[in-house]
Amino acid sequence: MDTEPLTKLDPAYTTVMRIEGALTVLPFLIAATVLGVVGAFPSPWTWAPMIVPVLIALVFVILVPLKRYMARGYHMSDDRLRVVKGVMFHADTVVPFSRVQHLDVEQGPLERTFGIARLILHTAGTHNSSVTLPGLAHDTAVAMREDIRAHVKRESL
Repeated sequence: MDTEPLTKLDPAYTTVMRIEGALTVLPFLIAATVLGVVGAFPSPWTWAPMIVPVLIALVFVILVPLKRYMARGYHMSDDRLRVVKGVMFHADTVVPFSRVQHLDVEQGPLERTFGIARLILHTAGTHNSSVTLPGLAHDTAVAMREDIRAHVKRESL
């Protein structure tokens, strides 16, 4: 196992994951509210259907993004990029720059709003042929892409 210290992702990544989590649980909260208001459970306990969805929402919006953020990191050396991720299923991936075919920096609407991006390294082969490093500040992702591109260009000469 590699022992070099990992660089943490941009803290805005946690906010983006929280918004994505909120958007995921929103339909369930709406459904539970409708069930309570419409009277699918007519009783003084009309708010009871909200308990479980609210608890699940709190987990998906507060706890899961924080755990995912804390479990992720990367280390870029002169000839490779190491990406570590996973709360339940841990993955520690090392991509030698000599295997990189091409590079992408991508942003979705939320990522653009918060100034973060994903660096995607496409490699030769079929297993793990692309490695994604989300949650980077956009400027950092672009700088990393250019550093890796320069290394790949030197290797090909």
